[in-house]
Amino acid sequence: MAFLVILFFFGLAGGVVGRIKGSSFFIWFLVSFCVPVIGLACALLYRWDNNELRRECPGCGKVVKLHDALCTSCGTELEFPETAIASEAQVAAARRTRAAASHQA
Repeated sequence: MAFLVILFFFGLAGGVVGRIKGSSFFIWFLVSFCVPVIGLACALLYRWDNNELRRECPGCGKVVKLHDALCTSCGTELEFPETAIASEAQVAAARRTRAAASHQA
């Protein structure tokens, strides 16, 4: 019983770390629950999804990650674009900068 509690908390920690990094809580929970130490280490070392550049699908207009080969909405095969859209983190930082500047003015 104690082992299941330990597995649960490893899974919870991995899920929270994965969610903070912009990925799926449930997937990282399962990985960290099934393989406790290695799963949590992988969640900690996994990339930050909200720092990834994005692009717009030519088929449906949905904004997807730059590394996606297929649109998750319409299934269109995506070619590498000429230009990329700023990442979610860059857009949020720009908003915070604009908000701070407007409060100071």
